[in-house]
Amino acid sequence: MKKKIIRVTTVPASLRGLLFGQLKFMSAHYDVIAVSSNDKYNLLKLVSERENVPTIAIDMTRKITPFKDLVSVYKLYKLFKKEKPFIVHSHTPKAGTLSMIAAKFAGVPHRLHTIAGLPLLVATGKKRWLLNTVEKITYAFASMIYPNSHGLYNIILEEKFTTKNKLKVIAHGSSNGIDVDLFNLKNFSNVAENKALKKRLNIAESDFVFIYVGRLVADKGIKELLEAFRTFSKTHKDAKLLLVGDFETELDPLDERTLEIKDTNPQIISTGWATDVRPYFAIADVLAFPSYREGFPNVVMQAGAMELPAIVTDINGCNEIIIEGENGCIIPVRDADALHDAMLKVYNNTFIYDRAKCRELIVKRYQRQVIWDGLLEEYKNLENK
Repeated sequence: MKKKIIRVTTVPASLRGLLFGQLKFMSAHYDVIAVSSNDKYNLLKLVSERENVPTIAIDMTRKITPFKDLVSVYKLYKLFKKEKPFIVHSHTPKAGTLSMIAAKFAGVPHRLHTIAGLPLLVATGKKRWLLNTVEKITYAFASMIYPNSHGLYNIILEEKFTTKNKLKVIAHGSSNGIDVDLFNLKNFSNVAENKALKKRLNIAESDFVFIYVGRLVADKGIKELLEAFRTFSKTHKDAKLLLVGDFETELDPLDERTLEIKDTNPQIISTGWATDVRPYFAIADVLAFPSYREGFPNVVMQAGAMELPAIVTDINGCNEIIIEGENGCIIPVRDADALHDAMLKVYNNTFIYDRAKCRELIVKRYQRQVIWDGLLEEYKNLENK
């Protein structure tokens, strides 16, 4: 009889995207149940059908909401007592805190939480103190913590959130790796289709295309990106900046000046949210990703698998995926001038890179099967404890 594992995220979009394919893979070895909140798109049903695992809806908020959080903990506790899982494994901050507390009280022997980023790193004052406290609570109730990068591992120790014996990085890092067959430039070899997409976006065949993929929010470095490109575009009329992503005005809005640059510069093209970002990678020349903080950014791995070099900031995750001078370059955080200079080097070919090497590094270190096998080995080892 298979042992039971319950995987928990705050919102179902994380189950659908962050753990794509992983639940189905694990279901060949364990009875897997996926838990997350309800949503208007009925994503839990889609996850269940695609991953071939049962899903259960327990609402959780992304913000700190004490009464609602207590209700969520109680519902999770009741579920864990009923199902008696061998492992509860959570992702995303709120799901981690609530499910680790509930699993501890329910007597779950192995309470695992994956850290894919620390939003608290950009917080200050009372908010930082509160977030630090919540983080420590999560780690205290968990039996193991899996940072998805070595940078996060070191930060967790520096912040004294927990001790070394509770920490481990699976494989080379990343929560789920990259589907390198899906993210492959060979899938987009149709020249006519690429030309048609460029035409729709008002991109000339001779244009040099910088691309950003992700949420259009302040802590992704969008302010610095648009400031750098505003300067760059004044002297390089054949350059375009392609923004693929949506705003998140409630949690992390952009300031008015940044929005004005976006709206008034004809060389900046914003597509909005895209279900499939691969066609945009296929028509781009380089990824610009000046984020302030990350866990282990999928977009940088996706771009690399599509043979794109990347300009990234010197933060954990990014500075592990990118090797200076091989598949991209690394710049300081919050530095529009450094970003502009890096753009100039890539444009002028003074920064040399090998597009094939960009993909090779991702395939070798971060393809999904490597991550899945590493996690499966970890689960199997827990069976012997």
